[in-house]
Amino acid sequence: MKEKPYRKFKEGVLIKKVVAAIIKDKDQILIAQRHSKDPLAGKWEFPGGKLEPGETPEECLVREIREELQLDVEIVAFYDDSVYGSKAQAIHLLFYWAEIINGEVTPIVHDDVKWITIKELARFDFAPADIPIVKRLEREYI
Repeated sequence: MKEKPYRKFKEGVLIKKVVAAIIKDKDQILIAQRHSKDPLAGKWEFPGGKLEPGETPEECLVREIREELQLDVEIVAFYDDSVYGSKAQAIHLLFYWAEIINGEVTPIVHDDVKWITIKELARFDFAPADIPIVKRLEREYI
């Protein structure tokens, strides 16, 4: 289903849809470190990006992972979502399980990427919107 990239969160606050991939390979998942010139520089995240008009979340995620990591991925399943925001702006972040079908991880917009186990998530400083998902993964898989 095609979704609008924005909707009202509460009076006066627009919410932007963002998608993220939990890319798995065997017992590891891929995390990415935000670029040094990014407002959240140095924070870790699950890679993804902003929904464009007319895209489904799955289409967006395939495009963003190709643009940011030079990978072709298959979206396996929806996992969870979180809403993070301030008084003026909010994001609705949709998380999907994904698997690599082609390519080698090549960070284009991130300073670093790492393959880690879910047990290792606590060692990394994640972006605020990703933290609820990190906590759920830790609860369910550790």
